[in-house]
Order: sequence, then structure tokens, then C-alpha cells
Amino acid sequence: MADNLLEVRQLEVVYNRVATAIQGVSLEVPLRSIVALVGTNGAGKTTTLRAISGFLPSEEAEIIDGEIVFDGQRIDGERPHQLARAGVILVPERDKVFATLSVQENLAFAANETRSITREHVLSYFPRLAERPLQLAGYLSGGEKQMLAIAMALLCRPKLLLIDELSLGLAPIVVKELMERLRLICRELGLTVLLVEQNAKAALTVSDYGYVMESGRVVFYGQAAELMNHPDVREFYLGGAGQIESKTYRDIKQYRRKRRWWG
Repeated sequence: MADNLLEVRQLEVVYNRVATAIQGVSLEVPLRSIVALVGTNGAGKTTTLRAISGFLPSEEAEIIDGEIVFDGQRIDGERPHQLARAGVILVPERDKVFATLSVQENLAFAANETRSITREHVLSYFPRLAERPLQLAGYLSGGEKQMLAIAMALLCRPKLLLIDELSLGLAPIVVKELMERLRLICRELGLTVLLVEQNAKAALTVSDYGYVMESGRVVFYGQAAELMNHPDVREFYLGGAGQIESKTYRDIKQYRRKRRWWG
């Protein structure tokens, strides 16, 4: 991949100085692309995202090997506020919005004084939010809270937008709408996105590239369309409604051996 905005190289993270969460993780996020990072619970996806965004110290975790390069500069070890100023903006899995503030107050809080995008422009992508500016964020639906969180992130003028579990707890029709809206926003604003998801099918459908994580390691990577057509990925990671099945990479290797044995 050429013109990478983000490169993670052989990253290793431990919790409480003893428990290895991710080991040897490498990934690339090309400029103006959407890259999906998918895997089951505990695969290391969120840890990878927190390492990139600088939030590891708040969870008694640290990077002990590897490096993270953003826009040509190493950023491993930088604090969240420093990374946010540089343009690395995280939409977290939980606590995305201020529940006791209204929609317009949440947006005002996030707005950058030197912003190059207006609140009106951002709200044009989310008409439902534009219709209820005085609504308390705590009373929004799950999908509307996600919309508000993304709108707030856009007002922070991201160069790299990190999104953790966009589909969490949402109905399939809402997930489809959000993913399509995200793809539209990225195309029109020229954003670069790293999208962490359990819903592999939904994420890979709107992404340019994808990585599959298992037990703290990357086990598959490539163009998103190729991953969706890869027989092992389809067999073990795109089951049901797109949620990753609870099988392991060991299952995949055993499956491959059986397939070779039986021809």
C-alpha cells in the first residue's frame, strides 16, 4: 500500500507488565482509505486502537516493542491530547457523547475554533440530528448517538478517524445506514478511517482494505473485497449475519490440513 497515513510496525502491548495483549501486530492505513480491523471479543482490536490513540496508560497497559508512525512521525508514547491536536481522533466504543448535554451543546463542545468544516455541513450528513438540536443526547437512540459521536469527531478536523465498534448493539438496518453514511463522508471529505468491528461483513463491505485479528495477532489481511471472497475468511469469519464466529485460527489450520488430506 502506497502513501500510508498510518503504519503500525511489529507492535507488542502488555497489561500490568505481564499479560501480553497483542504481539507482532503490523498494519497500514493508506491515505483517504477505510481500513477494517475485525475479530472476535478479546482479539486485541481495541487494544490496538488505544495504542494508536494514546489511551493505553489509563488501563495500566504499555507498548513494549514496535512503533507507530503517523504522517511520517513516530507517535507511540504520545498523549491523547497531543494526538488529537495532530489529527488522530477516536470515536470510542462506549461513552461517545455527553448524555446530559443537548445535541447542539455536544457539537459546540467538539467544535474547533479554526475548523474548516461547519456544524451545518456536518449535520447535512445526519438530518435526524439537525431536526432535534435541543434533544438531550442521553435520550437519543443508539444509532443517533453514533451519528452524534461521528459528527463531533468530524468537527475536530481529523486526519485519521479511529472508530471502535460502530455497529455495537444496533439493528442491521441501522448498521447498514451508518456504514453507508460513513463511506459517503469519507469519499466527500477525503478522510482516512481505521474501523474496528466485530461485524466483519458490514465493515469489509464499506472498506478498501481489511485485517483479521485473533489472539493478539493478525491472521489475514488484504483488499477488503478479496478477504470477503477468501474461502477461509468466508468459512470462519463471515458466518451468520456477518458477526465473526467463535472459531480460532487453530481451527482454520486444522481445516486446511483436512482439506488438503481429502483433496
